[in-house]
Amino acid sequence: MFGKVVPCVCRYENLEQRRRKRLFSFSHLEALGHLTFDTFQPRGRIGLGPLQAASLEQAYNLARQFAENPKGWLLLSGGYGCGKTHLAAAIANEVVARGKATLFLTVPDLLDFLRFAYGSQEETFEERFEEIRQVPLLVLDDFGTQSATPWAQEKLFQILNFRYINRLPTVITTNLLLNEIDARLRSRLQDPELVTHVYIQAPDYRRPMDDTGHSELSTLGLMGRYTFGNFSLREDERLPKRDAESLRKAFEAARAFAEAPSGWLIFTGPYGNGKTHLAAAIANYRAGMGYPPLFVVVPDLLDHLRATFNPNSTVTYDRRFEEIRTAPLLILDDLGTQATTPWAREKLYQLFNYRYTSELPTVITTALPMEEIDARLRSRMLDSRLSRLFMISAPPYYASRRRTKKRT
Repeated sequence: MFGKVVPCVCRYENLEQRRRKRLFSFSHLEALGHLTFDTFQPRGRIGLGPLQAASLEQAYNLARQFAENPKGWLLLSGGYGCGKTHLAAAIANEVVARGKATLFLTVPDLLDFLRFAYGSQEETFEERFEEIRQVPLLVLDDFGTQSATPWAQEKLFQILNFRYINRLPTVITTNLLLNEIDARLRSRLQDPELVTHVYIQAPDYRRPMDDTGHSELSTLGLMGRYTFGNFSLREDERLPKRDAESLRKAFEAARAFAEAPSGWLIFTGPYGNGKTHLAAAIANYRAGMGYPPLFVVVPDLLDHLRATFNPNSTVTYDRRFEEIRTAPLLILDDLGTQATTPWAREKLYQLFNYRYTSELPTVITTALPMEEIDARLRSRMLDSRLSRLFMISAPPYYASRRRTKKRT
């Protein structure tokens, strides 16, 4: 220790207390004092689906456990407004109340905290950098919102790599998917021996209109009137037996699928004969059980993907595509009405292939004859091991009504 200035042991407690107060002031936790476990709703708003509420409750329980005994890393991910920051701040507030030095910062603020050290009269950049790396508990909020400059990426890696090697307690919240994070950091965030990762599926708490749990991509909110109860088997129209039978079989298959979604269910036939009604009835039935599916018209789906290329988009293409292809239940209406550009064909193939390989429940409606559908999609749709296809041969409802009026 020769040549080094070290504090006397009699001053250590006082210095540590000053350090805790200093980190608390930098963390702005006074403004977040209301974000505690007592003010958090573990099951979210009334109306959340079981899966959404369960993911929120799991995150709450894990956050409480971490606050009681900060060890390892806790990674909270999910969409905007799902409760990540509240839980992270609740952890920080509770740990600080126990007298443990904690630094809570959004990642952009952390980088500014470092930059300002270059002009600080109180401490050098190296001292501040070391303080961040070694703080007993570091809580990084909004990881991924920082500018992706080489300097920022390097500093973040150095901080997190140091804490990873030394197993220092760390909490991270992010809106990013893991595959959107820098590979060097992603490999550390995927270490199950150190990191506990929970994905919160709840919608934005600040937007009550999302309490139904419907994705912003879904058009199911416009299809609420389509149910099994008001679906007509057209028994009063004296349809040919073949047409009536095709309608009845499709109806029964849709009801059975709604009870227990498994595999793929495909409805084909002319426009206006009930395909969309049955698909929406399945969706509304599942939503009523608390499991809202993703219901989207195929051209709209492709528009949503294209919109992510806009510089002003708040969602990346990877995130949007991942949301669609991994949806627990995906209902694609009007396949074949989209523009058949090479890009559109490629995206649809990637989507179909992923859900086919993963055997994810999917409902598809199309007015195209099967031979006119892209061969790569058709081969998956016709695989009887996964798919059940129902050809509804009944004529359009409006055409049938015109014939009935003429007979009258």
